[in-house]
Amino acid sequence: MNIEIKKSKNPIKYKDAIEFMEQRVLDLSQDKSRDLVWILEHEEIYTAGKSYKKNEILDKSIKIIETNRGGKITYHGPGQLICYFVIDLKKRNKDIRKFISLVEKTIIETIEFYGISTFADKENIGIWYNDKIDIKKIAAIGVRVSKWIAYHGFSININNNLKKYESIIPCGIKNKGVTSLTKINNQDYNELDDKLIKIFISNLKSQVF
Repeated sequence: MNIEIKKSKNPIKYKDAIEFMEQRVLDLSQDKSRDLVWILEHEEIYTAGKSYKKNEILDKSIKIIETNRGGKITYHGPGQLICYFVIDLKKRNKDIRKFISLVEKTIIETIEFYGISTFADKENIGIWYNDKIDIKKIAAIGVRVSKWIAYHGFSININNNLKKYESIIPCGIKNKGVTSLTKINNQDYNELDDKLIKIFISNLKSQVF
């Protein structure tokens, strides 16, 4: 299976990333390109998916970028790993649900490598951690499908500024908090991106029909 792996060392502007992915969707739909997995970091930005509501913005002074991905409002910034992808679902029986499950599995298995147990929730999309006091989100997922090509992706909170989430109702969920890997267990996560890529590619290979 031919997948391009792209890793950006410097922060990528959100708009530039979206334009790059949308062009890649077009190229892939015309068989001019390959599937893509792209690891990066964004500068500070709040983005809102198709189903967000205005009352989920608590601090009206912040700037919100509306986007065409699924989901609601979230925050991106330094210390957060972003994994974008452009994946042809025509090679995977056009099964969107199964692909989302694969994404969830990839995140859970990657975090599990560091001795942290997380889980997916059918009611609230994303990956969650139970600290025995509260259930908190550790990873957000937002996917769009065009021409049977899945794109956008997910984010994992490693050591980002969690106070930034106080300006919004993250992902529209009022009764659950947000956490990061270093808050759960302050260890070395420098190789997390490489672990994630390895696990994601392995899971993708297992889902090609």
